Amino acid sequence: MTDSGSTFTRLERAVGALPRRYAGPGGAVAVLRDGEVLVRHAWGWADTEQRLPFTPQTMSLICSITKQFTCGLLLDLFPEPTTLNDEVRRLMPDLQQEAPGILDLCHNQSGLRDYWALAMLCGAPVEGVFGPQDAHRLIGRTRTLHFQPGTAYSYVNQNFRILSEIIERQTSQSFADLLRYRIFDRAAMPHAALNAVTTTVPGGTLGYEGSAEFGFRPAVNRIHWTGDAGLTASLDDMIAWESFIDATRDDPQGLYNRLSAPQVFRNGAPAFYGFGLSHATLFGRRATCHAGGLRGFRSFRLYVPAERVSVVVLFNHMADPQAAALDLLGAALGEVEPKTPAISLGSGWAGRYIEPASGLSVRVEPVHDGSLQFHYGPLPDILWPTAQRDYRGGGNRLYRRGDTLWLNRPSDNLDAPLIPCTGDASPDIEGLFHSDELDATLTCTSSGGALYGAFSGALGEGEMLQLTPFGPDRWLLPCPRALDFHPPGDWTLKFRRDERGEVAGLEAGCWLARGVSYERRH
Repeated sequence: MTDSGSTFTRLERAVGALPRRYAGPGGAVAVLRDGEVLVRHAWGWADTEQRLPFTPQTMSLICSITKQFTCGLLLDLFPEPTTLNDEVRRLMPDLQQEAPGILDLCHNQSGLRDYWALAMLCGAPVEGVFGPQDAHRLIGRTRTLHFQPGTAYSYVNQNFRILSEIIERQTSQSFADLLRYRIFDRAAMPHAALNAVTTTVPGGTLGYEGSAEFGFRPAVNRIHWTGDAGLTASLDDMIAWESFIDATRDDPQGLYNRLSAPQVFRNGAPAFYGFGLSHATLFGRRATCHAGGLRGFRSFRLYVPAERVSVVVLFNHMADPQAAALDLLGAALGEVEPKTPAISLGSGWAGRYIEPASGLSVRVEPVHDGSLQFHYGPLPDILWPTAQRDYRGGGNRLYRRGDTLWLNRPSDNLDAPLIPCTGDASPDIEGLFHSDELDATLTCTSSGGALYGAFSGALGEGEMLQLTPFGPDRWLLPCPRALDFHPPGDWTLKFRRDERGEVAGLEAGCWLARGVSYERRH
């Protein structure tokens, strides 16, 4: 039996450390057990200049936590959502391949390329306006997918925009109103609401970018969101959601039980994402969770059913809410993450590679503490050596089969060899390259002996960024900032040549959007 006194002391200590460990203008956290609130705490400022306090009633963008509410509304309205499968293709009339089904959207198995990544290919400025017409244009121009639906995983925001638009069309009611009376009223969340235009937040809450070292500044959001990241809620609203989850825990047809049901890929392999929820193991316990992030706002919530424990973290700055949530969960459970044992697996792991299934670049770099920095997705992961003579971290596993290095990412349904990428990249890649599918252009040009690249299209003229040679006919084009707070990472540019050996086109890709084809125009 857990000692309630010691639990409270641990939580009190963990909560007291949060404002220093995750420094920023303001935040709010909650911990619940057995449906009862153990911690409800807020600190700092919703607006630092106006000295508006951040309280449990302060409204905040909950960002991608929205996705589970979108899926919850879908299941509530349509107990058999597959009856809506034909609606997906109607939004993409030019799609030349098998269209994803409704459940492929819900589980991020659609094969669509994420439209925030594609927006950068179309020249979107970092602080530009992105409205419904821009979303419809990108979705409507879809001709190809970057994998067959149901066979892999890739995080795709517009999956959930499409769901919200299908819901509206099928019901002839607004998404906001449906959320209110079918979800929020039922869960006693009086102030939660759709806030599709993120320029402002009810109550005047501001989101901030920056750091304690260099100062914070208000972040700029000019994006229109719906079912992907459009909700605002207070800490008290989120406490009500966690209480609703616990109160319905024994109902097999309860909304959250349906949302959190295990999912699979088409080949039967377990999926680690479904209905807007990530499935994870935290401190040895099964958990469902989700993070959220827009420029200036970050959030995280989790539920551990075996312990009936929930944790919610809301920040109006860019510190890591997942790490903060794990601090609180560990305190609630009386657990600490085990220290990584000191193991040496020798050399020969670091290098440059190509992952053949996606065509993306992979960089493996040694770190002085014996770990590896692994570059593949939007952000690098740290991998640690294990007693199984492999490296693991961030959902990745690097291991050897003979002399070949393999990458295993169960969340992506991926197990593939990494192909060493050796040799030099030839600099004869200057020119204009056009993507017919996006009606967008990539310009590669030289300036003073350095090569630069920039994307342009219907959304604007992207900035010139220096290209990095990676290997024969492969270059990296960095994307350190984006419309959404989470940039897509480096773009891998794979140039192709004609029979004369001249550059004829290329494929641009990142984990969020792979295999975008360009043809040389000049």
